Amino acid sequence: MKAVIQRVSEASVTIDGKVTTEIQKGLLVLIGIEDADGADDIQWLTSKIANLRIFGDENEVMNLSVKDVDGAMIVVSQFTLHAQTKKGNRPSYIKASKPDVAIPLYEGFVRQMETELGKKIQTGEFGADMKVRLLNDGPVTIIIDTKNKE
Repeated sequence: MKAVIQRVSEASVTIDGKVTTEIQKGLLVLIGIEDADGADDIQWLTSKIANLRIFGDENEVMNLSVKDVDGAMIVVSQFTLHAQTKKGNRPSYIKASKPDVAIPLYEGFVRQMETELGKKIQTGEFGADMKVRLLNDGPVTIIIDTKNKE
């Protein structure tokens, strides 16, 4: 599982010209799923994201998590995170899971994240053509791959 985590002042998802979800201070999480992912990846990644200390404390030191600041979250599925660009100029998405595998894992990720945060989180729509708008705060962008736990 790959995730791009962005600290945002605001973010929204628009589908078919209509804003379907929007948040203020919090995180926008883009999540890519591959066939090798499972429940262990979900558990590890949701805990890591929920507890990442990337929000400023009273001294503007990144010492607080999204939980600590009661921040909001949008999770958007993004198969292109698994793009392979080694050959040619057209990316290959062979490692990205097909919907029959990816949707249950995506939904499990969202449920576990809600458990971690103790509240409902916002989502995009799996497989939809989405317009994602954000105001990156910092900017702060973190990339995490559960297959490379550094």
